[in-house]
Amino acid sequence: MKAKLILLGCWSVMALVSNSCLATNGDSTVIRHHSPVTDPGNAGLKLPAGFKALKVAENLGEARHVAVTPLGDVYVKVQSSKPGKAITFLHDNNGDGKADVVKSFGTYRGTGIIIKGNYLYASSDEDVYRYKLNDKYQVINPDQPEKIITGLINRHQHESKSLALDNDGNIYVNIGAFSNSCQVQDRAKGSKGIEGCPILDSAAGIWQFKADKLNQAYGDGVKYATGLRNVVGLDWNTQQNQLFVMQHGRDGLFDMFPEYYTLEQGNELPAECMYALKKGDNAGWPYIYYDGLQKKKMLAPEYGGDGKKTGGENAIDPVAAFPAHMAPNGLLFYTGSQFPAKYKNGAFIAFHGSWNRQKGQKGYCVVFVPFKDGKPSGDWEVFADNFAGITNIQSPGQAQHRPCGLAQGPDGSLYVTDDVKGTVYKITYSGK
Repeated sequence: MKAKLILLGCWSVMALVSNSCLATNGDSTVIRHHSPVTDPGNAGLKLPAGFKALKVAENLGEARHVAVTPLGDVYVKVQSSKPGKAITFLHDNNGDGKADVVKSFGTYRGTGIIIKGNYLYASSDEDVYRYKLNDKYQVINPDQPEKIITGLINRHQHESKSLALDNDGNIYVNIGAFSNSCQVQDRAKGSKGIEGCPILDSAAGIWQFKADKLNQAYGDGVKYATGLRNVVGLDWNTQQNQLFVMQHGRDGLFDMFPEYYTLEQGNELPAECMYALKKGDNAGWPYIYYDGLQKKKMLAPEYGGDGKKTGGENAIDPVAAFPAHMAPNGLLFYTGSQFPAKYKNGAFIAFHGSWNRQKGQKGYCVVFVPFKDGKPSGDWEVFADNFAGITNIQSPGQAQHRPCGLAQGPDGSLYVTDDVKGTVYKITYSGK
């Protein structure tokens, strides 16, 4: 008979050895105990019954996206211009769920980070790098990354280059539009849209590159999908074998076109949308937006719309829509087995929170969307709340925490980053 390993509250292989958490019996099945130490009051979060949370780390800086290794170590992309502070590595030595090894490396600010195979991929606002990992999934040469994509456009608006990888050796990069709606004068009242919006040539879409080819530029990649104003959260859905993205919807309908929109409509429109993409898809920006109240694609006022005219007959429809201006910064399809069955293959979305709603902001939470056969199968629901720490938030500056990145641990736990105080949360399910 082969040895059975029973892991009792241990969250990395190093911790297993030091804490003598192994027992042998039966075959080689690995069993993990899902009741780690949790923080009092679930670290301030409001969660469904049976879920617990703890703070893995705090004060990391602007913690953006996050990746977790198969051994439970954590890499956090930090949006910092300080040399040596671009990526933070977290390791738990004693198995209590808290990081007691914190190391930083990298010299570029940015958002994207993801692990695939034996590489850690990370992005600046212009380039994408990869780091070779050893057999413990730790970076071998932190000061010598390979640059695989270079020279992506950065006009200091929607500049983050978020990443996803498929299973065929391709990497997908968001290149956000450096504009709200491709106006002649950006965000100016009544300014018309530029016909044939030139931004679409090099931004406002998802580009596909090879994950193992060095120094690729635009000409080496493929414009995989266009008409997407800005995508910060994206993930490859392995069940559907398809890329899903969350678009940040446009702003300013009431502010710039009060003759067509009320203040309330400006608050509630347009929807933040989830799209399932195929090569060649066009989501319609800047010519249209999606009205989540009417459930219609509407012609943008910069291009002849008046809040009543529909448009985008050749643009794809979203597969799900959410309230306006909540800023979806993270998307993760849950493939673990720790959480109850309803969460399997469903989508978690981290909403960073709005800044431009009148009389009360929205978001600052992580929501869940159930999926079946690769498609949403029910209404979305708030999963983790109270990141902001206050009710009736009026300004994002009041928020104590703002969720940004999502990752799944090898034990099926959910990691969430916060880019206000640099907190990394770990959410687990015990059923108790």
